[in-house]
Amino acid sequence: MHEKIRSAAPVRMRGVRGSVPRVSLILPVHNGAAFVKEAIDSILAQSFTDFELICVDDGSSDATPEILAAQAAIDGRIRIVTNRPNKGLPGALNSGFAVARGELHSWTSDDNILRPFMLERLVAALDASPQTDVVHSAFTVIDEAGSFLYRMSVGPVSELLDGNNVGASFMYRASVTEALGGYDEALFGVEDYDFWLRAARQFRFLSLPDDLYLYRRHGGSLTDRKARQIHRLCTQVIEREAALQDDPRKTASALLGIALKTRIEMRFDLVLRALQLSPHLATTEGVRIARWFAGWLVRRIIPG
Repeated sequence: MHEKIRSAAPVRMRGVRGSVPRVSLILPVHNGAAFVKEAIDSILAQSFTDFELICVDDGSSDATPEILAAQAAIDGRIRIVTNRPNKGLPGALNSGFAVARGELHSWTSDDNILRPFMLERLVAALDASPQTDVVHSAFTVIDEAGSFLYRMSVGPVSELLDGNNVGASFMYRASVTEALGGYDEALFGVEDYDFWLRAARQFRFLSLPDDLYLYRRHGGSLTDRKARQIHRLCTQVIEREAALQDDPRKTASALLGIALKTRIEMRFDLVLRALQLSPHLATTEGVRIARWFAGWLVRRIIPG
């Protein structure tokens, strides 16, 4: 289910050293020396302070371990988990959440930045809506230098099969982690999308219009480095979820969407399956399908 609410008025809270924190925030990092200190600084500057930051050093060979140790030495809310060898992002997340103590969970990447009121607004939204299990918000995409690129809105979760519209700024109850068994370590690159798709089967989502997060795109980011692998795994989880749908039109739309959204791999089989399930797509999406096919022909004739 999905709904929108106005953000609650800010309420500052203080963390108590040594007490059980309300929020457990996981920061997985593998060779993230370039940006990880900036990411941690943005977390320590949060207006909501009742959290623990669990940094998972996932087999780093650069200066990451030293940076994490220096940060932990100056703030007792920071805990460090070390994976040797590297487990990959979903494995690192599971390592972090395995020792999390908070009733509310979130995670962030080593190259991204939390806006100062992110935790405060997300906690307030969950407190104001006890029936909600997952809250997520709008965010801004920045480049390597931190310059603004564009703003991203989120939701509704009812359209999650059309793409990962939960976004990069989120918080959920520990019961969600427990029910889903954490992140699927076989789905490195789409572990978050898979998590949301599974969560949407049984939990209630709420979206906020607030822009609470800065998501950095750069050549070294996972999204850019693993594009082909991510596309294939994304297709895999969408096909799985589409098979669970009662409405063949929704299944068809999801299959057609994943086929047409990328130039990485031409999935004629998905297009054909979509048209078989919902023949009317040939009319409503005919122009889009024709352009997709024409683009494939051009690339075959003029490679690159």
